[in-house]
Formats: sequence, structure tokens, C-alpha cells
Amino acid sequence: MEPYAIVESGGKQHFVRKGDVIAVDRLRAEAGKEASPPRVLAVSDGKTLTVGAPEVEGAKVTFKVVEHMRGKKVVSFKKKRRKGFSKKIGHRQALTSVEVEDIG
Repeated sequence: MEPYAIVESGGKQHFVRKGDVIAVDRLRAEAGKEASPPRVLAVSDGKTLTVGAPEVEGAKVTFKVVEHMRGKKVVSFKKKRRKGFSKKIGHRQALTSVEVEDIG
């Protein structure tokens, strides 16, 4: 089995392997630059799994920022019958596409 890690970014946990391209909440790094997730929760070298409590000490995962983008539009619609009340709100999340370069 190949090395993998579980990282936390933007309050969400992501299962990543080297070469994966994932979308995380917007990072402050520019496109083409390197970044790393704030927390590495678990790391496996292919044979042994190291689980942190809550983080793994000394573990590092390196991301390469591919692009900044916006997610799909999510529409929230509220209505109360017979009252003439309706409310429509849309939201598009700011995302960053990153490629996993190294797990260590």
C-alpha cells in the first residue's frame, strides 16, 4: 500500500495520497507556490499507521497550489405557506485546488 495521510484544512478532514488533486477551503498562498495544511491527524508509510492525539508530531504534508476557484452555487430557499413569505439565498464557497507533492 502506498503512503497516505489524513489532514485537516478549513475544519474538514481529507484523505490524501501523493499526486492527488483536492479542493480545500481558500488558502492564502498564491498559485504555483507551496503550502502545507495546518494539522496532520494521521500518517501511514505504507506499512505502519501513526495516529496523532490530536496531531502527529513531526509529520509534514506539502501541497502545491494549482488554482483558486469558486465552488458550485448552493441555493437555500425558505417558504411559509399561506403567509406570503419566501426567501432565497445563494452561496458560492471560495476554494483552492491543491496537489499533494510530498508526505513525510
